[in-house]
Amino acid sequence: MGRQSVWLSLVFVLVAGCAQLQTKVPEDVEFDLSGRLAARYGKDGFTGNIAWRHAKSADEMLITSTLGAGVARIVRDGDSVVLTTAEPREYRARDAEALTEEVLGFRLPLAGLADWVRGRPSSEAEAKVERDAEGRLRSLEERGWKIDYQEYSGKLPSRMRLTYPDIELRLAISEWKSLQQ
Repeated sequence: MGRQSVWLSLVFVLVAGCAQLQTKVPEDVEFDLSGRLAARYGKDGFTGNIAWRHAKSADEMLITSTLGAGVARIVRDGDSVVLTTAEPREYRARDAEALTEEVLGFRLPLAGLADWVRGRPSSEAEAKVERDAEGRLRSLEERGWKIDYQEYSGKLPSRMRLTYPDIELRLAISEWKSLQQ
């Protein structure tokens, strides 16, 4: 199955709905967030919800349809990553970037994203940053991604737009839990 076909399958599953995926709680949680996600890849796109638990040693990201039906689950445990689709099909790799490129056709920057959603670069030395009058990130360019911070709720980003060639992700974070800076 080609990358475009897998991407389209995920979009159709999102619209059609599917069985709810189960989540687990990783230890040493740094943050737990939930919100809305909109994605555009080429001419295709979808909207849904995201729930993400991030720890130093593990991640679990659950993407659901707007009605709450499970679409995909990405679990990182140490050096291995498993992406499970709603069919259910399971894909494995050593990192999320390689896995999402193989399955979805583009690299999801899970490692960098953990810092970006908290309003900070993952590597200050390599990032191009622009800050607002309060010292918060207004925009960030790192690893080929451009992140525009559109709104903050206190010190934390609540709306952001991430772009990469032919990819646009919009994230609206509605709730933060277990946050450790």
